[in-house]
Amino acid sequence: MSEGSMAGVLLLAAFVVTVAGMGWLALLLEAHWEQVRGATAPAPSEAVRWRLRLLGSVALLASLGLCLKVDHASMAVLVWVMLVAAAALLITLTLTWRAHWLRWLPA
Repeated sequence: MSEGSMAGVLLLAAFVVTVAGMGWLALLLEAHWEQVRGATAPAPSEAVRWRLRLLGSVALLASLGLCLKVDHASMAVLVWVMLVAAAALLITLTLTWRAHWLRWLPA
């Protein structure tokens, strides 16, 4: 695998991890939890909330690490910020129109 294609794979992985991280952080809000899990689902316990915070934070840090592996620090941080913004928009649109698509996120 060439260096350019390896960078592309790492950036794609960073984007997927960022989307998952933003999804986990969005599920912290009860309104989003109900949208994804259903109105009859019990509210997340405090342990689940801590796990969601931890998973979201670790995922965002992992995506930053992947970006840093691809490029020098100033460019990697810029790419990471753009990935976070794109992932936040994707999660927002998903919650708006197809919230049940986020059920794949383990809580």
